[in-house]
Amino acid sequence: MPRILSPQQVEHFYEFGYCAPVDVMSEDEAHALKLRVEATEAVYPEDLSPTNRNNPHLAFKCFDEIAHHPVIVDAVSDLIGPDILLYGSVLFFKEPRSAGFVSWHQDGTYMGIEPHTFVTPWLALTPSNVELGCIKVIPGSHKGGILKHHDSFAKDNILTRGQAIEDIDESAAVDLVLRPGQISLHHARTVHGSMPNRGDQRRLGVALQCYMRPECKQVIGENLVQVVRGCHELSGYSILNRPVEDMDQVAASERERANANWAKILYQGASQVRAY
Repeated sequence: MPRILSPQQVEHFYEFGYCAPVDVMSEDEAHALKLRVEATEAVYPEDLSPTNRNNPHLAFKCFDEIAHHPVIVDAVSDLIGPDILLYGSVLFFKEPRSAGFVSWHQDGTYMGIEPHTFVTPWLALTPSNVELGCIKVIPGSHKGGILKHHDSFAKDNILTRGQAIEDIDESAAVDLVLRPGQISLHHARTVHGSMPNRGDQRRLGVALQCYMRPECKQVIGENLVQVVRGCHELSGYSILNRPVEDMDQVAASERERANANWAKILYQGASQVRAY
């Protein structure tokens, strides 16, 4: 039986490619976590800058706690089973009245992970609504294959290559509005994106990209993962540690290794390479 998700939510995920909202923590708990995140930003501004936003869970305790939060992991387990690996994490922070956006795309396009059975939760630490640039999804888009993407390298596109799918019927889009402390979950092939933040407050979101079964393998770069639950018999993976302290020597080194691996994977065949 599901631990967190109802049978209807599980069915909705597999039918439409997403599930939202899912309660993970109270708004007060989310606010306290937000304050910890902002305090960590203040101490390590370069290590958590917009061009250094990948895999913070490997080096910072506050993001590690998010990545291993039992409610998030239980919700993922409801979808993919008891053996769970974590591939990475990405910060999606939008400043007030900023131009940054995320073009329509599918996570499975450039991540180098096969098969596409992985799941990405997205945790809101602040309100995430239409004004602030919440995630939008195209329901049912996960049922086909990977669609053609083009690399735009647009200045304000938050994605690495500015990868974008053209000719999306945006009238079908659904806004995933979340309160602080809620997550959305989406499938590897679900078409999604988000608009700029037109509001007066920051929109802070953490994508856990992604949780996967041991059957999933990295086919371009190294298989660098954390074990989150189960997975007692593994082969072909390099297992990364959880941080003991913020930016401890091992943690900082492993984050650097993971980010270099990601750059190799995400920019494979690209005409240019950006700083993130």
